[in-house]
Amino acid sequence: MRRSITVTGPWRGYRALADAYDRPPVAPGTPPILQLRGIGKFFPGVIANKDVDLEVWPGEIHALLGENGAGKSTLMNVVTGIYQPEEGEIILDGYGRSFASPQEAIRAGIGMVHQHFKLVQAFSVAENIHLGWDEAPRRISARVMEERTRAISERFGFPVRPDARVADLSAGEQQRVEILRVLSRRARLLIMDEPTAVLTPEETRELFRALRAFRAQGNAVIIISHKLDEVMEISDRVSILRHGRRIATFDTGDCTPSMLATTMVGREIVRRNMRARPPGAQPVSATPVMGLRNVTTLDARGVESLRDVSLDLHGGEILGIAGVAGNGQRELTQVLTGLAAPATGQVRLDGAVMARPDPAAFARAGVGHVPEDRLRSALAPSLSITDNMALREYAIPPIGRRELYDSRAADTLARDIARVATVDIPDFAMPVRNLSGGNQQRLVARREIRIAHRVLIAAYPARGLDIGAIATMLGYLTELRDQGVAVVFISEDLEDLLNVSDRIGVMFHGRLMAVVDAADTDMETIGLLMGGRDGAPMSARGEQ
Repeated sequence: MRRSITVTGPWRGYRALADAYDRPPVAPGTPPILQLRGIGKFFPGVIANKDVDLEVWPGEIHALLGENGAGKSTLMNVVTGIYQPEEGEIILDGYGRSFASPQEAIRAGIGMVHQHFKLVQAFSVAENIHLGWDEAPRRISARVMEERTRAISERFGFPVRPDARVADLSAGEQQRVEILRVLSRRARLLIMDEPTAVLTPEETRELFRALRAFRAQGNAVIIISHKLDEVMEISDRVSILRHGRRIATFDTGDCTPSMLATTMVGREIVRRNMRARPPGAQPVSATPVMGLRNVTTLDARGVESLRDVSLDLHGGEILGIAGVAGNGQRELTQVLTGLAAPATGQVRLDGAVMARPDPAAFARAGVGHVPEDRLRSALAPSLSITDNMALREYAIPPIGRRELYDSRAADTLARDIARVATVDIPDFAMPVRNLSGGNQQRLVARREIRIAHRVLIAAYPARGLDIGAIATMLGYLTELRDQGVAVVFISEDLEDLLNVSDRIGVMFHGRLMAVVDAADTDMETIGLLMGGRDGAPMSARGEQ
């Protein structure tokens, strides 16, 4: 029997209520919160959605699964007014609706946390939280905004710095701001696109408690996710899209992760230990290809973001980097790719000290970089797919000839990259932003692998990918390792890190806590190091 508890204000007390409520019953005659009937959405040469029917009921957490490019995000962008459907009908609480903008959808009670951030980079966290919020006072000082933001952050358990500029935040920190923006609004239908991709396990548990309490008040949640264990834990029903069409809806209690994976991709997915090296693989090099010596970096406020970090990268091995988002991973990738200079310490490449940051010099030396935010750092969203694939090679033959740009050679290169990445592209002239996030990630990875004949720095390369694409991405890393390339693999997924890494370094507050042999450690040990517990033994091939 449910306890009678009064809730005042948007989401107030939801964290306390989270464990007190189960899924509420739906009264007879109650319509779904959301019905989609025959939704179709098309882009030039692409059928994003076709004949999609979907029902989401009050008091339900509904998971939406599908491979990258299956149309999940596009469908939700239709629901939230970002896109207008060419076919079909949106019904909200039994009445047909259309939304000309996201603001109209928000006023109707639909809020969405996007996979790609919708924040104003030049604004502070507090300003982004209050931007467009009809409950924000018309006249409000920066101090009051920051106090209100701090209170919201504490209420929902997502730590942020209210005065920080969004452009200075890591991807994980920006995701927290996105979630807080939506949680602070009064949404009856909450849509979340890969919401846990950059959250710690504890933050994920806090979020799930809040979502269950939100559901218990008769509201609904749609979660787009590729994490099948989380889908099994949090959802009541699961719908699966394939090639833009809904192919099935199941009660989650009737499913298993392997069944969902097979239904989603149309084939059985078999996970294997990828640390094992095939015959003929290059051995680990005795001398480092690249290294850091006592490197410290400072952020815009003069605070240390990396603290006295030393490490060695050896050819023919994968060095995994674990840590909660925002603990120095972004700064580490910037130093290793020439995007930032250390305040103190040295960066060495093939034994030579790199005196100043120069990304072009690092690229010429064979250092590839898959950044954590593909749209912000790896791609020019409004440019064509062909132009984006040529970004790293436009100045060298055959694309760059006597200071001229050979568009035919660029087109050939783009098609070669797409073929190797197994991405089906109907029109290489269309903007790269029209592709799904997963297909963008595959193309970026293959583009960077072309130049990574010495080192590849891969920051969260599997983020937002479906289970089949994750296996493919990890295969890219092990292929490079077997060719003798040094690979740095940064990820929050400890299972993936343990599956492919030879050694794992753990970051905490900008420090490299330890570097351990992957074969001799486990998730619990890494988790303790991620929380700041010191004293783990260094690898047998420790940093000198």
